[in-house]
Amino acid sequence: MLFSVTMDVALPLDMDPDVRTDTLAREKAYSHELQRGGEWVHIWRNVGQYSNLSIFDVRDNERLHEILWNLPLFAFMKIEVTALAMHPSDIAAG
Repeated sequence: MLFSVTMDVALPLDMDPDVRTDTLAREKAYSHELQRGGEWVHIWRNVGQYSNLSIFDVRDNERLHEILWNLPLFAFMKIEVTALAMHPSDIAAG
């Protein structure tokens, strides 16, 4: 199942610098693991924002939920999920 996921990040301004560094490193490692495994298919920055638009290809809703809840930055994110389906006018789908 394909999902579009927008993740807006808002880290606390008073976050301990060591905690921030560690959290960001764990987030990057987790993201890379999921990308290499084929579930996190694309990730793009939303220009001018601490935000990204990502495409996930996962077996079901529960797997996406598990992935998102395990993001090290999850507590600092606003997340919007949209389920995707092929469009009949997409020439790549044919």
